[in-house]
Amino acid sequence: MDVLFVASVSVIAPDPAASRRLYVEALGLPLERLDGEYFASERIEGSKHFGVWPLAEAARACFGTESWPADRPVPQASIEFELADADAVSAGAAELTSRGFDLLHGARTEPWGQAVARLQSGEGLVVGLSYAPWLH
Repeated sequence: MDVLFVASVSVIAPDPAASRRLYVEALGLPLERLDGEYFASERIEGSKHFGVWPLAEAARACFGTESWPADRPVPQASIEFELADADAVSAGAAELTSRGFDLLHGARTEPWGQAVARLQSGEGLVVGLSYAPWLH
């Protein structure tokens, strides 16, 4: 697998409004509503993408439900590693599975055009393999 760069870092917020008070109001980050309660920016120097991802939206993206499963640690952050293309995401997901990692979901293309596969690390972090065409 050839990781090109860190594509995205997002805090996963059980209380998105409280998190936005820190990141937007106190720190002054230029986060804007992208979808639902998801606020993010691709205009912070040194970062391709930073976001505040509501826990309910993370649960929906990973499991198709509004609640994070009780048998998994509740994540506090997400990091996505950018690969060369959508085929590399599929191949990377297969490689992780062959190495014994349990994926939250396999490679798929989200409605906004990002190809992504996700797993949860031992620390509870949501880790994604990503291809976001607009970052290339």
